[in-house]
Amino acid sequence: MNPPESSRHPLRLLVVDDDPKFRGYVSTGLRESGHECETAENGEEALRLVEEPGGAPFDVVLLDVMMPVKTGWDMLGELREKGRDVPVVFVTARDAVEERVRGLQLGADDYIIKPFAFSELLARIEAVARRRAGPSRMELDGLTLDLEARRVSKGGRTVDLTPREFDLLRTLFQARGRTVPKTELLRDVWGMDFDPGTNLVEVHVARLRRKLEACGSSPIRTKRGQGYSVAYGTEEPA
Repeated sequence: MNPPESSRHPLRLLVVDDDPKFRGYVSTGLRESGHECETAENGEEALRLVEEPGGAPFDVVLLDVMMPVKTGWDMLGELREKGRDVPVVFVTARDAVEERVRGLQLGADDYIIKPFAFSELLARIEAVARRRAGPSRMELDGLTLDLEARRVSKGGRTVDLTPREFDLLRTLFQARGRTVPKTELLRDVWGMDFDPGTNLVEVHVARLRRKLEACGSSPIRTKRGQGYSVAYGTEEPA
């Protein structure tokens, strides 16, 4: 195996899978690509590593679904319930659309189906890490996004958002001045390179708008048939 070189700084990664051959294959490739990598054989062991006091945080966790002791579903659910926002990418052979949607709705950043090309896995990991990077604070028309604390406020009042609503608003902020198509939001917010055939984006945008409007006004604009954007006042997106 000759994995491609990484295009960014080294990441600290955790590979969670009950198949020792798979853990060895992926962890070896990631290390040869310049990244630091630890492994765990089930969700319970992985939770201990993620929550280890004083340990360096993981940049991305690669997580199988069906494992003994604690499944990937259970592990991710516990992480999000505890407010731990470590990026998670499901890497699994379970390819049913409803399961992919379930993983993303639980708060996963991406979902990769086995078997896969190692170059694709590496690109997906680094894309997730890039989405989580950037400035620590963004502001628009009195609305403030604290990207490190994952907190949104307006006029000193906290806006209570779900993790997915926060990611949606952040993605629109990062694209300010441009209309973001639904397909791009599905890819960047939900990690979907397919259309699940639902109104997933529309429902989340509507809920996000209502929460922002409850604090004064919403900067989210709709360009019918094209997508969504954020803008000042009556400013029109490109």
